[in-house]
Amino acid sequence: MGLFDFLFGKKTTGGGKAANRGAGANPTRVNVEKRFELSGRTGQGSMSKVYRAYDRDLGRNICLKILDKEKTKKFEERFKGLKKPSEGEICLGLRHDNIVRTFEYGLTTKGEPYLVLEWVDGHGLNYLVETKNAQLNGNRIDYICQLCDALQYMHDNKWLHRDLCTRNVMVTTDGVLKLIDFGLAVPYTPAFTGSGNRTGTADILAPEILLRKPFDHRVDLFALGITAFEVFTGQLPWERAASSEENFRRRLNTPRRNPQDLKPGIGEDLAAVLMKSIEREAADRYPTATAFKMALARVEKQDY
Repeated sequence: MGLFDFLFGKKTTGGGKAANRGAGANPTRVNVEKRFELSGRTGQGSMSKVYRAYDRDLGRNICLKILDKEKTKKFEERFKGLKKPSEGEICLGLRHDNIVRTFEYGLTTKGEPYLVLEWVDGHGLNYLVETKNAQLNGNRIDYICQLCDALQYMHDNKWLHRDLCTRNVMVTTDGVLKLIDFGLAVPYTPAFTGSGNRTGTADILAPEILLRKPFDHRVDLFALGITAFEVFTGQLPWERAASSEENFRRRLNTPRRNPQDLKPGIGEDLAAVLMKSIEREAADRYPTATAFKMALARVEKQDY
């Protein structure tokens, strides 16, 4: 279901009753213990717990995401008066090779929102960066280009991710990148891009967000640039401080670090691409994710 289908009440033709069984006026609630065989926790976000599980209904291994109902309710209250779709409603309509597939969303018998997602056999991009994993060698440009494709798809379909970082990207053992975690995603409409909302991972918030100004899709492009910078150098453009407020101050007032100073072997052309992607002024960044991808494709050395 796309943005305009959701906003104007059109019915989805792709999901069917099984795909969103927890939605509607009288949702059927799922008993997690009866339906799923949980085989271990794979992660935990600020508002959710994530498990690897076997889905007895679908007959396959899946990723089960269960949201904390109180924290989710508190987050949704930030959009009081706006017709904001839930994470499940957003995810169900996203169909792209570089975005994790959502099969179903709904409510558990305890009233917790849940999502049934494809199981991604691989590692988080943050893990690959932090461990200097050999899987990155020669693949960094390809991975960021795949991420550009996922983000361009979201923007073309009028969604903002709002939390793009290495932690929210998976890479399969076959080298396919998957963008995950749409808990902070919002429709790309004026109602959702006003001033005042600083929600998101502190390391990737764009200057216009920090200054509580109205924003557009280029906040995602700034986050994409931070993510790319980290993938290529193993570090952030601004040295991390002890407090979020000091981190914010540095982002607004301190020059960015040069990638060539952090990672020997990075060429001037790649360094220029990375620096442009995280310009303080939104107008100075790449205008689209596709433009960022095209700039990477022009980098002379492709085996980073």
